[in-house]
Amino acid sequence: MTKPFPSISIFFPCYNDRKTIGTLVSDAYEILKKFTHTPEVIVIDDGSTDGSQNLLKKLKKTNYHNLRLMFHTRNLGYGAVLASGLTHATGDLIAYTDGDGQYDIRELPRLLALVDGDVSFVNGIKEERHDPIERIILGNLYKFIARWMFWLPITDVDCDFRLIKGSIAKKFKLKTTSGAVCVCLVKKAQRAGAIFAEVTVSHYPRRHGQSQFFTVRRLTHTLYEFLLLWVELMLLKKI
Repeated sequence: MTKPFPSISIFFPCYNDRKTIGTLVSDAYEILKKFTHTPEVIVIDDGSTDGSQNLLKKLKKTNYHNLRLMFHTRNLGYGAVLASGLTHATGDLIAYTDGDGQYDIRELPRLLALVDGDVSFVNGIKEERHDPIERIILGNLYKFIARWMFWLPITDVDCDFRLIKGSIAKKFKLKTTSGAVCVCLVKKAQRAGAIFAEVTVSHYPRRHGQSQFFTVRRLTHTLYEFLLLWVELMLLKKI
């Protein structure tokens, strides 16, 4: 197959995803070899306690010597992981999705097909959300509030399957550590000149572990950061 893209990085946030992260890494290498001669796969482990780090070290030693691993010594939050990934990825295109297996990295060609001279940020839209009903309700409310508070150029900011041109990602820094980081990412990319496109992607039930976002503590912290972000991004208009 022709390899039309000069370099592509994929990174995975990982927190207690030992049962799914190995398959995602394997699938990432398989899909990348079809599209680029210079693949890069990165896993950022955010202080896992389930043996994820040992598994990743074994994968690197025995199967994927070029696998880049980053270990946070303690759980710093999803925003810190995304900041690490976007900062250290070296590809002309940077893709990421979560390490829990709710998105299929083998669907990356759907996103790649939309990248052209103008489009620099492709965001997934969940075809059908496979989560408990309370998460679906909260997720839809979250998307609605976020989109209209921040005038976001996409419909599904809650879909963590994205492809970004490296030239855009290097124009801004992420500072928030909560789930509000995705709003921050999209808005800062928009301010940095990104042209957006969206495409439907599959969403699968979470088979292992549990969400770190939809808890009272996380939601409270996210609401607080939402207010701070609104002041920073909408009133002060900072990148």
